Order: sequence, then structure tokens, then C-alpha cells
Amino acid sequence: MLNKDLVIIGGGSAGMAAACSAYDNGLRDILILEKGPFLGGILNQCIHNGFGLEYFKEELTGPEFLTRFVKETEKRGIEYKLNSFVTGISPDKVVTYTNGEEGYVEVKAKAIVMAAGCYERNAGAIGIPGDRPAGVITAGQAQLYLNEYGYMVGKRVFILGSGDIGLIMARRMSLEGAKVLGVAEIMPYSNGLNRNIVQCLQDYDIPLYLSHTVSKVVGKGKLERIEISKVDEKMQAIPDTEISFDVDTLLLSIGLIPNNALLDNMGAAKSSTRGSSVNEHMETSIEGVFSCGNVLHVHDLVDKVVQEAAVAGKSAALYVQGKLPTHEEVINCVNGEGIGYVVPSRIDLDNAEDNIELKFRVRKPTKNCDIYVEYNGEVIKKAYKNVIIPSEMEIMKLPKNLLVSGNGTLSVSLKVREAK
Repeated sequence: MLNKDLVIIGGGSAGMAAACSAYDNGLRDILILEKGPFLGGILNQCIHNGFGLEYFKEELTGPEFLTRFVKETEKRGIEYKLNSFVTGISPDKVVTYTNGEEGYVEVKAKAIVMAAGCYERNAGAIGIPGDRPAGVITAGQAQLYLNEYGYMVGKRVFILGSGDIGLIMARRMSLEGAKVLGVAEIMPYSNGLNRNIVQCLQDYDIPLYLSHTVSKVVGKGKLERIEISKVDEKMQAIPDTEISFDVDTLLLSIGLIPNNALLDNMGAAKSSTRGSSVNEHMETSIEGVFSCGNVLHVHDLVDKVVQEAAVAGKSAALYVQGKLPTHEEVINCVNGEGIGYVVPSRIDLDNAEDNIELKFRVRKPTKNCDIYVEYNGEVIKKAYKNVIIPSEMEIMKLPKNLLVSGNGTLSVSLKVREAK
């Protein structure tokens, strides 16, 4: 059995950022395990620009962004293994992985950082009525085929879901010569960033059908046609509202889910993000096991992923060095009215930084509202928002001195101001 100070699961932007941070904070015996053939994860297929504006202060493509982290990882001499699939983690932090060269390997780790990213919901997750022909694939899979493998997935395309990947693929398919007939979104608002709605749909005259979903798929062997319908307040298709499109490809951009099964199997406490519950040091409920990036909660900017991963890497290094003490008294963070989730799930006040970052998303687009932070029922901070949307993660810095030591509950909620 191998022994390592730190094992990082996932060699994407989060995994590499965590590794570099751990190294810079004193660790040297680090191993990154990446299931793919390259470091960088999903960024390898994200050839569009828009990355790095916050972190590097310049606009980069996905491959350009990841290349900088690969260089930093290799400059530090951090060990990594590609094509290595992690099959399990034991309660005493034994990580098992397999690859074609080594076979089945066990590694005893002093600390673990989970940075395994997320996966896409597929057609089976929503049960679209109709046939099951070829040509119905996730938008991310289509991105992989086109951008990495060079395969054109279709010529007449429709997209279900207005997430950022779906919007970006609408533009990408148009640039490659496909006819994108439209994008349907079951919600009455888009789930993508405003800049992507403008740059990927409006600039290419691609229609967006809000409050619509795919109500039928038709095709024997290969996709031939789809129907979309309006939906009611219960998200059910409304009869006699069907619109038919002759297509050969249906791309699904219907949500991302943290790839958290390994930590779930370990018994790590979960949060409303579908990832693990963590404290402000990104430590899960299992001592010495940390989580960051999209496996913790789905981010809209990779810049935020690497910033969060740097915290996890530093915390893991401090843990291995015996410099990350824990206390029984914690403040539990909960999502109140109008808020989908809050990260971290708990705060160890004695060990927190002077300014604690609260990350959260709202449940629906809202105008003219206030964000309230309450501690044991008392409002300790309030921020006004002219507009706030679910597709953009919010970050609020909370001064540590607004809290007091001891157990308690911190709540983040949204309240709409009354019209005057």
C-alpha cells in the first residue's frame, strides 16, 4: 500500500489549484488522481473565451486557463496520474484507484481533497415522452464530440434548457454551420448568464421559448422530429400548445449535479447543494476530508472554483501539519426564504478568517430586494439588490466580529421590498 500526505481526486482546475495551494503551504507528498487522459477536466473542451477575467485579469479560453495551472502544477513537481479511476474511499482514508498500467492500487492518505466536478442530467432523468432514437444527447457531450474529437453531431439542432453550456453550444453549432432552431426553457426565465443569452442567442437570432419543454420525441433509429409545448405553473405540458420542429439532434442542458458519490458512500453529511456539508475551511463532516469546486456546489465561473480550491488545499496542508484545530461549538448556516443554498454549511468561529465568505444562490430571479443575514434571529447584515438571478452565484463577506462564540444558527434569506 502506498502512503501519501494528500490525495486529490480530480485533476481539473479545482484539483490543480488545491494541489498548488497545498504545496505552497508546506506539503510535498501530494498525488492527483485524474480519470481523463489530460489534466484540466472539462476545460479541455471549453474552447470559448470568458475564463480568467477575475483570477488572471485577462480573458482566456478554457484550454489557455487550464494550461497555466498545468504549468504551475508541473513547476512544483506535484505527482499526478492520468486515466486513473477512483473506485472508493474507506473511512480511514484509503483511496483505491485503477488504471491500465498499475491495475488496482490502494493509497493511504493523511488528508483528501475531493475535486471530482459534476455531471449532466440526461434524458432518462426527466423522462421525455416519445421514442428513444439516436441524436438525443447532453450539450456537454456534444461539446466534447465537437471541440475535442472534431465530430459534427448534427445539422438541424434544438436545445432543451438554457443553462450556460446549452447557450454556448447554440453559438458553437451555429458557427460550425448547423441550423439551431431554438432553445426551450421550462422556467419562465433563462438559467444562463445574461452575457451568454446575448452573445449566444440574440447575436445569432436563435429564439428562446420560455415556459416551454420538449413534450414529444419522434424517430425510428435516428431522431426525426420533436414537439415542444407550453407548461403550466406545475411544469406540466399544456395540451394544444405544441410546436413541431424537424431536427436530427436534440441537445439537453437540463442541469448539473455534483459528482459526490464517493463522499456519500463514506457517510459524509450532505447539504442542499447536493454536495457535502463543509465548514469555512472546506472540510467535510469527516475529519481531514475536504471538498471544493463543482463537486461541492455548481459554479458559474471557474475563477471562483480555483479560489475556493486554494482554500481547500491550504486547509488540507494545515490539517496534515496539525495546525487546523477543530472545536465542538459551531454556527450552522441555513438557507432561508428565497435562497437555494448557502456555503459553508457551518462556521467554526474560533478558526474562521476575519471576513467569512458566504456563497449562495437565489431560487428565482428577483428585483428590488434585500438579502438578510440573521444570527440567532437577529439581523446582523443587510444588502440591497436591484436584480438577483439564480444563474449567478452571490458572495457576501461577513465580518467575523459580527458573530459571537458558541453554538448558533446563521440564516441567509431574501425579502422583496414593497412597491411605493
